[in-house]
Amino acid sequence: MELEKPKLLPTLGSYLVHHRRSILLTAAFALVFAAVFALYQLPRESVGYAFLCCTALGALIASVDFSRYYRRHCMMVQLRKSIALGTAPLPAPENLSERDYTVLLQLLDSERLRVIAEKEHTVRSMTEYYTLWAHQIKTPIAAMDLLVQSGEGETFRELSVQLFRVEQYVEMVLSYLRLQNNSTDYVIREYDLDSLVRQTVRKYAGQFIRKKLTVSLGELHCTVLTDEKWLCFVLGQLLSNAIKYTNQGGVTITLEENKTLCIADTGIGIAAEDLPRLGEHGFTGFNGRGDKRATGIGLYLCRTVLSRLSHSMEIRSEIGKGTRVYLHLEHVSLEKE
Repeated sequence: MELEKPKLLPTLGSYLVHHRRSILLTAAFALVFAAVFALYQLPRESVGYAFLCCTALGALIASVDFSRYYRRHCMMVQLRKSIALGTAPLPAPENLSERDYTVLLQLLDSERLRVIAEKEHTVRSMTEYYTLWAHQIKTPIAAMDLLVQSGEGETFRELSVQLFRVEQYVEMVLSYLRLQNNSTDYVIREYDLDSLVRQTVRKYAGQFIRKKLTVSLGELHCTVLTDEKWLCFVLGQLLSNAIKYTNQGGVTITLEENKTLCIADTGIGIAAEDLPRLGEHGFTGFNGRGDKRATGIGLYLCRTVLSRLSHSMEIRSEIGKGTRVYLHLEHVSLEKE
């Protein structure tokens, strides 16, 4: 392993500070011997020769000791960048003090690993529980949907809309849980973009009709390398947001150059100061603060999914003039995060 070389002078300064007591004690001894030699009026040549021999020997010992100190420092600097899971790579202690510190580090590392394992177990149990809950809740939702569809009138239509929203929120929970797991399956292949967009629009047709909004589809026939389920999830989230914040007019979906899908609405728009933070976990912005039920999780999931698929998203908007969302679908990579 090639060691990174720290700067020599700062290391030398640290070495001298570390041995300052020994240096001061040696200087004190030298003064005592010099005073005794002066009192007994010993020959200067003898004293000077002894002083030079001691100085040379001390310099040699100090050089060897500093060399070991410097190599050890280089090793610790390298370990500081590579150590991740434990204290096993630490060099063997050379004295009792270092041995005590090593034991303390090992105890702390064992406690850290215990806490991590306990946390992972808690998160895994919670994820399994909510995944099971999300799957089980679909059964009563489907049963209620059948009962609602058998009725007539505005009340039943409103109940149908609310059930659709509940089902959508459950799907968001499942998607969130799946994205936390790196083993999520992706089926990457070429799909017809027009088919993906149309099946998503049909899913939200009732929402468009209820709010009396129009939906206009341009020429979307092109193939994109993506995952059908996850790209449709993103399209659904974007259409849901467009419907939610549009009161009149509608949504236009067009295909621009370089396989860029544009979803434009005539809604209330987004404040300019909120645009850079859209897609952050839990960020709702000015519109979300007006709607107390907003969680900010939808766009976060969209950005996460698109990143996993090596797509990207760009949002442009003006207050009162609507919002345009651009999905850049041309450049993709089959490598996962």
